Amino acid sequence: MTRSPPPARRRYRAVLAVGVVVAGFATAALLRPGDPAASAELAVIGRGTVEDTVTALGKIQPRAYVDVGAQVSGQLMRLHVKVGQMVREGELLAEIDPALQQAKVEAGRAERARLTALLDELRARADFAQAQLARQTALRRVEAGRGESYDQARMEARTAAAQVDATLAQIRQTDSTLQADEAQLGYTRIYAPMSGTLIAVDARQGQTINSTYEAPVLMRIADLSAMTVWTQVSEADVTRLTDGMPLYFTTLGHPGRRWTARLQQILPAPPKPVTGGSANGAAASGGGTGASTVVLYTALFEVANERGELRPEMTAQVFFVAAEAKDALTVPVAALTATDEASGRHSVAMIGEGGAVVTREVRIGVRDRFNAQILQGLAEGERIVVGWRTDDGRPPRIGFRL
Repeated sequence: MTRSPPPARRRYRAVLAVGVVVAGFATAALLRPGDPAASAELAVIGRGTVEDTVTALGKIQPRAYVDVGAQVSGQLMRLHVKVGQMVREGELLAEIDPALQQAKVEAGRAERARLTALLDELRARADFAQAQLARQTALRRVEAGRGESYDQARMEARTAAAQVDATLAQIRQTDSTLQADEAQLGYTRIYAPMSGTLIAVDARQGQTINSTYEAPVLMRIADLSAMTVWTQVSEADVTRLTDGMPLYFTTLGHPGRRWTARLQQILPAPPKPVTGGSANGAAASGGGTGASTVVLYTALFEVANERGELRPEMTAQVFFVAAEAKDALTVPVAALTATDEASGRHSVAMIGEGGAVVTREVRIGVRDRFNAQILQGLAEGERIVVGWRTDDGRPPRIGFRL
């Protein structure tokens, strides 16, 4: 007859059996394949616009403008315009004291009158000398006159004719000087050389103007109906630009507003370096210790400004569109792993059937800093992995649920 174990031993065996079962379930749960998708940062394939752009900064300037200067010295007696005023071509802008120029003109006219009177006198003398020569010539033919008298008459006739020619030359010289003096007198009244807006006036009424060495600039007139954007493009990007390529730009003063245009010209050489910087506020190329090594080229394009929203010296953030794909399937660049960069082939991790994470080969087209166009390999609505919510950013280990 078999003896049954004591009650205490039976309870111990029951607890041990329960522990083994619980440990088995825990081990099975721990070793069961995990769900990596639970730790994945996912994105859904959708549609959008992808642009491959070259970004640069530019300065907005009037397409047509002129600096109005003074060609004569003197006091600025009257200033007929002010900053911001619209002017028409030929409109009187300012007047400089004409006293000095008027005096020169009067002196020139007086000198010409004197030379004209002298010319009349010399012509009379020349006519008399010519008559004397004719008489001496007639006497010589009949051998009734002296040879000395004939020679004297011929000399006086030639001298009188030469004096007439010399006086005529003096009159022409005086006329030329007088013409220049009259032009200088006309320059004391300054007229608008073009129609436009006065965007700067650098002179004040009553100011003394000195134009001895160079013409001082008094004001600037600009046509603000069309603007030119002077854009500085780095040497690394300028080779991607082509004449006629589309572009758009924004300004700080018009958030959310885009202006569109097309590239018109790329200047063949960078601006010459100047002290303290380069033309249009851009860094210039330079050599030697401490010199900037950034080389910037100037790209120009025009934009209409009928409403006057664009102003001179505004800063423009310019985007030259090298390639564009509209209404395209897009994928975040962060989800791509390059396999053949030259042909645009990459791999992505995506959520497959049953929630498993699988790898798929894709081919991309246009790309920007954040997104790429999908040409092949993915469909709209599919989910892809763009990152992992793990300590090291890697996929979780199989067999562990995080």
